[in-house]
Amino acid sequence: MPTEFEVLAKVPTGLFIGGSWVDGHGEGRIAVEDPATGKTLLEIANANAEDGLAALAAADAAQAKWGKTSPRERAEILRRTFELVRERSEEFAMLISLEMGKPIAEARGEVTYGNEFVRWFSEEAVRIGGRYGSLPEGHGRMLITKRPVGPAFAITPWNFPLAMATRKIGPAIAAGCTMVVKPAELTPLTTLLFVKTLEEAGLPAGVINVITTSTSAATSGPIISDARLRKITFTGSTQVGRQLLKQSADRILRTSMELGGNAPFLVFEDANLDAAVDGAMLAKLRNIGQACTAANRFIVHEKVADEFATKLAARMGALNLGRGIEAATTMGPVINEKARANMQRLVDTTVKEGGEIVTGGEYGAGDGYFFKPTVLANVRPGSTILGEEIFGPIAPIVRFKTESEAVALANDTEYGLVSYAFTEDFKRGMRLTESLETGMTGLNTGLVSNAAAPFGGVKESGMGREGGTEGIEEYLETKYVMIPATEAAD
Repeated sequence: MPTEFEVLAKVPTGLFIGGSWVDGHGEGRIAVEDPATGKTLLEIANANAEDGLAALAAADAAQAKWGKTSPRERAEILRRTFELVRERSEEFAMLISLEMGKPIAEARGEVTYGNEFVRWFSEEAVRIGGRYGSLPEGHGRMLITKRPVGPAFAITPWNFPLAMATRKIGPAIAAGCTMVVKPAELTPLTTLLFVKTLEEAGLPAGVINVITTSTSAATSGPIISDARLRKITFTGSTQVGRQLLKQSADRILRTSMELGGNAPFLVFEDANLDAAVDGAMLAKLRNIGQACTAANRFIVHEKVADEFATKLAARMGALNLGRGIEAATTMGPVINEKARANMQRLVDTTVKEGGEIVTGGEYGAGDGYFFKPTVLANVRPGSTILGEEIFGPIAPIVRFKTESEAVALANDTEYGLVSYAFTEDFKRGMRLTESLETGMTGLNTGLVSNAAAPFGGVKESGMGREGGTEGIEEYLETKYVMIPATEAAD
């Protein structure tokens, strides 16, 4: 396994504009911190609005030629990228663990998962279709074709620094779109290394451009309002997504929004509790609970609530907090001090509102931003924690008596990204897949994400889908050509 110094030495620290790594014009540089130690890993370029518009200009200049490249050429570039990332998987895993904090084993999982989007869309590039057929009236033919949307702007979050980039960059390249990518200020290094890998795989200059900035709104605003931009894709909070949609409305931009979540995790009285606890560990603690798909509200039948809480607390309490790159670590830090303080606020508020701490509930030891994995039992319906996206290692458990009560509790949120349900009753499971108001449901599993499946939510969890055959459609426009009927030749 490479050392952290070897990996960090390979990361570009500039902006990537028009095929060149350049310095930014923003004030100072951005210090990227290791959340497990609080120490700076690297300092990187800081873009301002001028740099953002230069990146968009490069994307716009490359769009016409890139949009006309053959699907096979685009597919081969993505496939070469996939192979390079797979060869360098340990480097990417180390970098993810350093800048985001997750355990190295989980970081390896993200590399595999994120890279699958590169492979998937390399295969989808050559399957962009259309159709040809007669008009119902018989007086002509219709030709339906697909073409690239045009230059896109991708804003990615900090929690999955590789997967969130590949889920957007992969389909854009496959569809023939150029792109400006703005990774999160907290975890930009993995994206920079991935884009360097795309460059090595032969991606032409200007197709992908990357800007890192400490002034996100000021840098992004001019890009969004520029007439050359045709699409914006964003993963992050609903609050920020709402503002981006308002900005996008002025120019009627195509938008894809993967926003907040408040995932319910239902456990019925007939569930296999050991399987449910296994699923809960996946659904709650993937990425230290810092995922929009994280189980946020554990809605457990009153007959099994105590046993479930005891078993879950035993598993969560046994985790080892530490720096992600250390082999013994099974739980890393949350991303920063603000996040850790919010965990404590949620625990304290829940206890005041009648909940009980079964395990955890306090800061962990060490220099980083550690918070002990926490189980809260007997949480009352309507408690503050049930209405917020926790984004950390806290599992609040609320009881229910009937299926209808469980569904009502699950749907009592403005969000609708993902839900989880554990039951041995097949008919009930099918009812739940229809009654739970989410874009995705995990039935007797705590993991739903897959590159071949459409990822996205309903209600205030966003619009559009990433992954699956649906993912590339987000970067394609549909064009209809009317061809009048002609008389047959003699």
